[in-house]
Amino acid sequence: MPRANRPRRPEHVPLRSAELTRRESGPDGEWVVRSVSGSSSTKDYRCPGCDQLIRAGTGHVVTWPAEEWGSVADRRHWHVACWAARGRRRPGRRR
Repeated sequence: MPRANRPRRPEHVPLRSAELTRRESGPDGEWVVRSVSGSSSTKDYRCPGCDQLIRAGTGHVVTWPAEEWGSVADRRHWHVACWAARGRRRPGRRR
């Protein structure tokens, strides 16, 4: 008989959720982009576009190269505006 006092794990939303995930192509290659709502964001992340914090509870996007489907090491969390403007930034420049 299973134990009744075992802690329950929170529900996990898989990263490959089709309704939130899309593919984008740009001058920097093919990307998989997933929108993250503010209510499901529970950690702070550093945006590679502007080098500023994305605070927990803030909507943003998670991206990774299309050929690396779901690779945790290659995922990056971006502000939506920074992701949209990535093609207009010079390489290596941090703001």
